[in-house]
Amino acid sequence: MNKSEFFKTGWCLFNYDRQLANWVTQALPYARQAIKADENIRWLRCGGTWQAGVNALPNRTDGSLGSSGEIRAAVIDFIHESLALAAFDWDRAQVSVCYPGYPRPKDDESEAAFIYRRDRDAAHVDGLLPEGPDRRRHLREYHGFILGIPMVEYSKGASPFVVWQGSHEIVRQFFMRAFEGLPTGEWGELDVTGIYHECRRAVFKSCKRVEILARPGQAYLVHRLALHGIAPWQPGADATEDGRMICYFRPEFSSPEAWLFNP
Repeated sequence: MNKSEFFKTGWCLFNYDRQLANWVTQALPYARQAIKADENIRWLRCGGTWQAGVNALPNRTDGSLGSSGEIRAAVIDFIHESLALAAFDWDRAQVSVCYPGYPRPKDDESEAAFIYRRDRDAAHVDGLLPEGPDRRRHLREYHGFILGIPMVEYSKGASPFVVWQGSHEIVRQFFMRAFEGLPTGEWGELDVTGIYHECRRAVFKSCKRVEILARPGQAYLVHRLALHGIAPWQPGADATEDGRMICYFRPEFSSPEAWLFNP
């Protein structure tokens, strides 16, 4: 993998890795149990077409489950060597599952929000969370990267992950401007809704939208600042009875400075 290419495009797909495929085989039963667990039913959204599964996978801090051993793969080596993350604890993975018909409107979703989900893939940057009745955006989480690991086979058009190529540097420039002169301890209190919307419009105008198709044993790594989302399920697309299931790891940095300024 070309390190400079990753930092230019903001994402990369890693080829089939036997070690990762073995981890998927051992992790899949846990993922299936997790999305059906009573405590995770609350993550079933969009009229039953999306199980968000946030932090649902019961993995340990080395990525292991049961007797699987720690998570190992070429993509993991790349993360340690290229992202200034020599040592970190794995978060509990998100188990994201889409089903035919995604997206249907959420119960609490406005018409405008649903149209954005349907027509713009609900494009967002992780960590900029909507809060309050007016859903004002604030920086609350500082993810180091997004690692997508497909757990089952699915076809092109089965709600693939979408990324806007090169968007991470546009996002960086907008938020460097937003937080300029403000102590980092106060970044989270700043309402960034307006500049966030302006930033997304700039990305849509200038960056290529890419749908990522991957299969078990492969993985894709996405820059933490990249604008990304989930595409609607297309007619004729198919998957196993599990739906389109992908596990996402998003370990966090310890500081907002690292989130904004690290490569």
